[in-house]
This record gives sequence, structure tokens and C-alpha cells, in this order.
Amino acid sequence: MSTTPDSAVRAYIADHREAFLDDLAEWLRIPSVSADPERAGEVRRSAEWLAAKLTGTGFPAVEIWETDSDGLPAVFAEWPSGDPSAPTVLVYGHHDVQPAAREDGWHTDPFEPYTTDGKLYARGAADDKGQVFFHTLGVRAHLAATGRTAPAVNLKLLIEGEEESGSPNFPALIKTHADRLTCDAVIVSDTGMWSRDTPTVCTGMRGLTDCQIDLYGPDQDIHSGSFGGAVPNPATEAARLAAALHDADRRVAIPGFYDGVIELTDRERELLAELPFDEAEWLRTAHSHATLGEAGSTTLERIWARPTAEVNGIGGGYQGPGGKTVIPAAAQLKLSFRLVAGQDAAAVQQSVRDWVGDRLPSGIRHKITFWGATRPCLTPLDHPALQSVVRAMGRAFGQKIRFTREGGSGPAADLQDVLGVPVLFLGISVPSDGWHAPNEKVELDLLMKGVETAAHLWGDLAETWSTT
Repeated sequence: MSTTPDSAVRAYIADHREAFLDDLAEWLRIPSVSADPERAGEVRRSAEWLAAKLTGTGFPAVEIWETDSDGLPAVFAEWPSGDPSAPTVLVYGHHDVQPAAREDGWHTDPFEPYTTDGKLYARGAADDKGQVFFHTLGVRAHLAATGRTAPAVNLKLLIEGEEESGSPNFPALIKTHADRLTCDAVIVSDTGMWSRDTPTVCTGMRGLTDCQIDLYGPDQDIHSGSFGGAVPNPATEAARLAAALHDADRRVAIPGFYDGVIELTDRERELLAELPFDEAEWLRTAHSHATLGEAGSTTLERIWARPTAEVNGIGGGYQGPGGKTVIPAAAQLKLSFRLVAGQDAAAVQQSVRDWVGDRLPSGIRHKITFWGATRPCLTPLDHPALQSVVRAMGRAFGQKIRFTREGGSGPAADLQDVLGVPVLFLGISVPSDGWHAPNEKVELDLLMKGVETAAHLWGDLAETWSTT
């Protein structure tokens, strides 16, 4: 176990807290909105600000990495341990943020941070500048408490500039720099916890692939009285496809869809059941009125550990006021598939293509367009690096750390695939922080717990996970 003294870590953090928060506020004032072409310069300014701050933190190698075409820059930093047996850890996060404007419902200017009741409000406070920045104070506290001049691990950072725009250039970026990013594990600090009273570590994220199915029937809209019931109707077939997507138990009915799925173990089910899940409260956050899904699985299992198929949109034919009795020439169906560990996105895409082709009648032409794929990632509960994260968080929070997964998808799987190492998650944000919403905030006591966790983590990893 790490022998980094808790009191020394906390004393250093307390002494440097105000300067740390002043620096964070300065970074939050940079409106690094990657989705807005007019703010590309601000994203670059954000990268330059972070690069300068990482240099000031002590990282001996700090670089701004350009992305392909007109993409936005990432920041890379590296601090070798000097110990040949030390593991190498890569921290991932992002410095770009979601769009935000006062008229969206913000109480104040979203790019003018303000603090009240122990909460710091600003766009990016939690997602993800606050959670990236706590690593700077964390590594300094680690050094001060241990007397080291370099971290106990070979520490690398990769802070992306396009995550909020779908990371279009990220796979190519990490492939280009794979030799510089070589590591034994990735720590993603772009996630959250169950709640402030129930600190948790995320152990996996689902993958994603989505598509549009275009269906074509007559060469033009035709009279439903003269031709209805005698020719195929693309809108009807779109509805039939949507209705056939699940069986009576709400399982996805596409043949081969579940091939390779890694099922939850009994222990994993027990750990999920430990969480204080309030279904009524969850429904309120979902703005829904009932739960519904695959038979035999709990709500948490459905959103975290089971693959899904959803109809995101369906359309075709006349949509105006009143009636218009036509058989439409075309219809569309938009579908998304969340994938879990063991599934292969390319295989799922082929299964969807085969399923659609087999179900459509003669006279209906179709085209399927997939927009890409994100692979799922899952960290085994017994992985030594995960156990280090759990111990470090436990020391910072002073209580048992439980486990969650994420139902969504992100670029973490790209790191896992290209680098061939496990991905772990270290985040301190809570659901009320309002990611992507007006009045985003981070709770300052939790942010300091993130700093403290990072300060303990590097020593714990070095002592319990030698790579020689």
C-alpha cells in the first residue's frame, strides 16, 4: 500500500487550494467551444494555456499536438519517473467545452466563473476542465508529501480538444502518436460518481453504432385509393422494421446481435445491487413515467451492462396539417445500438444489414448508412490498477468505494484499442453538476477529493504494480 502520509497530502492541498482555484477560473474564462468554428482560436488558446500550466507544474516535456485537416489541437505532457520498474500511466481528458450562452438559462455569464455555497459555476467546471486540472495539484501534492522530484510512475497526459464535437480526429491522432502514448494503463478523468454520499469508480462504458435506413417504393407519391393495398409502402415497411426490432421480452430480435456478449457475473450483480438506487427518483431524471426493457434485467443492468437497440427517428410521407391520402415514395428509420463488452461493432453492423435485407419485400429498395462505431470497454474488477484507484479514492473519501458503469459511449475505447491496455476511470463529478446544461458546476470539496485521490494514486500504483 502507498505510504504517502495523508496529513502531508492534505496540508499541501490546503496551502495551495486558493491559487489552484484561481488558475482554474482563469482557464474556465476561455470559451473553448469546439463545435463553433468562430471559436477555434479560443480552443487553441485553451491548449496553449494548459501547456504553459503543465510546464509550470513541472512536466519536463509538454507539446501541443495538431490534428488532421482543420482539426483542433490536443495537449500532450510527459514526466518520467526515473525508476525502470515503474508502470506508465496515461491520463486522458479534454479541454474543449459545450456551447453556452446566458440566454440558455444561465444565471450568470457561463464563461465568468463564480463561487457560491461551495460550488464553482462555469461551463467546463466539471466537464472537463475541473477534472483535468485536479491532476496538476495532485501530482504536486504527491511530490511534496513523498519528497520525490519525479512522480512514482511514468506519468503522461493527453488532453483532447474535440471531445465535445465527437472526437472526429482522435483515433487518427493516437495512431499517429502511438509510440509516444505507450503505457500500461489509461486513466480517464471525464466521468462521475453515483453521488456525493456514495463515491464510486466506473468500470466500463458501452460502445455505439448508429445508422439511417432509407427505404424507397414508388418513384413518386401515389394515390392511396388507386394503388393502396396493391403495391409496397415504404412507410409501412419502416414501421414494420421498427416493430420487429425487439421480441416479446424486449430483447433485440436481430439474429447474431448478442454474439460474444460478456454476461454480468454474480459478483458484479451484487455490486450493482449495493448502490442506493431510487427508481422513482431515476424516473424523474429520465423525464419518464415507467421503466421498460429487457426481461430478467434490472434497470441499472439495462442501462450499463446490456446491449440495446433504439429507434431514434422514423419518418416518411405527408407530415403537414390534415390528411393527404398518398403512398409515399420514401421513408426513413434512424437506429442506434449500444454495445457491451464482447460485441464487435462491425459484426453488429453486418447483422443489421442482413436483417433488414431479409425482412423487406420485393419492390422496396433500401440503403443503410452507418455513421461510425465506438467500441465498448470494460475493466476487470480484479485488475491491479483498478484496485489502486479504489484504494486511493477510499483514502481521500474515507469510506467504501462502490462500482458503477456508464451507459453512454466515449473515446476511451479508442485508447484501449490502439494502445492495447486497460482503461480505468477516475472522476469526482456528481449528477447534479449539469454537464452540457445551463449552470454547470463542480462541488469544491469533491474537486479537492479528486486532487487527494490523484496524490495517493501514483504511489499506490508504483508499489503494487511493478512492470518488471
